Amino acid sequence: MSKYIFITGGVVSSVGKGISVASIGRILKSRGISVSVQKLDPYLNVDPGTMSPYQHGEVFVTQDGAETDLDLGHYERFVGIELSQSSNVTSGQVYSSVIAQERRGDFLGGTIQVVPHVTNEIKRRIREVTEISRADLMLVEVGGTVGDIEGQPFLEAIRQMRKDEGRDNVLYIHVTFLPHIAATDEVKTKPTQHSVNELRRIGIQPDVILCRSDKEISESTKDKIALFCDVDREAVISLITSETIYEVPLLLEEAGLGEIIVDRFGLSRTESDLEEWREMVTRLKAPKETVVIGLIGKYVELRDAYYSVREALCHAALAHDREVRIEWLDSEELNGVADDKLGHVQGIVVPGGFGCRGVEGMVKAARFARERGIPYLGLCLGMQTMIIEFGRHVFGTEGVNSTEFDTDSTYPVIDLSLDQRGVEQKGGTMRLGTYPCHLVSGTTAARIYDSDVAYERHRHRYEFNNSFRQPLEESGLVASGLSPDGRLVEIAELRDHPWMVACQFHPEFKSRPDSPHPLFLGFIGAAKETLVEGAQTSLPLE
Repeated sequence: MSKYIFITGGVVSSVGKGISVASIGRILKSRGISVSVQKLDPYLNVDPGTMSPYQHGEVFVTQDGAETDLDLGHYERFVGIELSQSSNVTSGQVYSSVIAQERRGDFLGGTIQVVPHVTNEIKRRIREVTEISRADLMLVEVGGTVGDIEGQPFLEAIRQMRKDEGRDNVLYIHVTFLPHIAATDEVKTKPTQHSVNELRRIGIQPDVILCRSDKEISESTKDKIALFCDVDREAVISLITSETIYEVPLLLEEAGLGEIIVDRFGLSRTESDLEEWREMVTRLKAPKETVVIGLIGKYVELRDAYYSVREALCHAALAHDREVRIEWLDSEELNGVADDKLGHVQGIVVPGGFGCRGVEGMVKAARFARERGIPYLGLCLGMQTMIIEFGRHVFGTEGVNSTEFDTDSTYPVIDLSLDQRGVEQKGGTMRLGTYPCHLVSGTTAARIYDSDVAYERHRHRYEFNNSFRQPLEESGLVASGLSPDGRLVEIAELRDHPWMVACQFHPEFKSRPDSPHPLFLGFIGAAKETLVEGAQTSLPLE
């Protein structure tokens, strides 16, 4: 029988369930247990692809082209696996499927209800991932907070799973928040008690409670939670806010969670091997020289919109024994040549995005990088704005643009790809997922990858317009990564620049803390050698 761990969250949202799930996956993998992971999202959108970053944060793209919750990025980075479109289930997908079945007459005239029809569809999708992955153990995170109306069918479905799969094959973990009252210097357990009571009302008794807090939890507090929530004392685990998210697997292992899971399921008691992970965390926390990177985006006030970019920069900096310091710069606020904003950075990153807001600031950042010889890494929109800026420099006109931002542009160097023209439906219709990129010998990109071909994940509608390829190449643009047929420019770089490379895909999705992405490695390597006035060169010691 398959083994399942269901993880729910209580008291507040953003309590850290995704990191907790990813960390559990890492400690199980360290014992030689194969793991797969799934996220159940109660919102009614079919996927987050059409949602604003202000609503949802980053949209993570899987290798098979699914637009998913950013927690899947945590799972992939921590566990070192590649997930698929079946790894993220939403209410929109579930209800669409059930209604489609009803329209076909699959239910033979029956009345369609949340129980059993919707819950059966949820359970079917959970088991589908188990069958595809053939993993020893399945981790399933239920998004949202216990008590949300939208989440009730998902909680009912995972309640039924214990009955369906057998009591010894299902484990429930509840991640909850313990607020600290500054006036009395107390950590309060009452919200956790209420959250667990709500779960028990539904029919779910947690086996483990992970207590998130910013303050250390006393032994008496753990005793109180164990008593009032009817959980074994050793299964009440303190999860205090850590210096780095990559420390969480170590904290959970030291608290005994790995042993609890192994004992509960009767799995092989292989010793945990987290030594390499521990060494990585030690190096992360050690004082190092800093490298200052300016990240120019339109959603910088919500940094979760660039979660994978931020982590990829950290991974690459660690490999170079550096501490990355990101300057979060709103592209709408860049004026002129932006000396006051960018004069002290050692490298510039322009990440992805949609719509015309803030694009001119990104173009100015690309110009600053080109003229000052500052290392530049463009990601998706960052490649398009680099080409727009270079086109304006070559053709000597502000009329160079993308048809996404100016449909009447006289020099549309970026345009809709042929297969996107006439597409009216927005959801799930972009160029999505993994495609091969052939690297041109002798270029910076080929040297960075040290390979003839790379496979990278895409999420975009617009491409480089080949009508302008020849004049731009003659002026110094290098198309260093191409689709197999040579039609699509996947990577572009500037010939007469120390390091100015941009790609149409999203390399950040494939970066791992123990395996940084080559493009980020090359970028940080160039940035750390860049000396600019006012750049901080060492991390102050406390």
